[in-house]
Amino acid sequence: MPQLLLVEDDPAIRTALARALSERGHGVRTEPTGMAGLQAAVDDRPDLVVLDLGLPDVDGCVLLSMLRAVSDVPVIVATARDDERETVRALDAGADDYIVKPFAAEHLDARIRAVLRRGTAAEPTATFAVGALSVDVRARTAVLEGRPLDLTRLEFDLLAHLAARPGVVVSKKELLADVWHQPYGGADKTVDVHLSWLRRKLGESASAPRYLHSVRGVGVKLLAPP
Repeated sequence: MPQLLLVEDDPAIRTALARALSERGHGVRTEPTGMAGLQAAVDDRPDLVVLDLGLPDVDGCVLLSMLRAVSDVPVIVATARDDERETVRALDAGADDYIVKPFAAEHLDARIRAVLRRGTAAEPTATFAVGALSVDVRARTAVLEGRPLDLTRLEFDLLAHLAARPGVVVSKKELLADVWHQPYGGADKTVDVHLSWLRRKLGESASAPRYLHSVRGVGVKLLAPP
């Protein structure tokens, strides 16, 4: 049974979500404040955290950054903040997914199951080389010009997906389905943000690409530099 930590200050929402997620087969611990949630995440090591941003004691994105300093537990932000800047801010702080209130419990459950699948899916035994970039999927390591890259889980999954298809333009819809496991669709901005982070770690930018090349209106492809 997946163990979830729900950090939500609204007692009505907290109670309703805890009940709904429990009925869908999850173990749920709840906390009403950010610092109590951080302590629970450290003590209990849950499989996933559902985090509200509007907490009474600390901003949710600040809390997320604090959590990322001590844990790589998957985090889904569940918030009323329906703003692109907030979405980017939360993803930049380390969120794995972002869902805007109000939402149906089955929608959140689907997001939870999708994020958990990313962590438990069987890993192929393949190594891909594109130019001076080497990606070992089984070991989950990426090396560029002899230098190991420090990638997050999603950054690595994104890079590995593209490295397995060198020269092939991959759409954002495909990336959302295969990397984020969101076949029902999601925010293109999520892909854009992670591509931006990946470019930075590859030592390039969208205006001066070396490995990651965007094709306007189509998607992105991974190529060896000329």
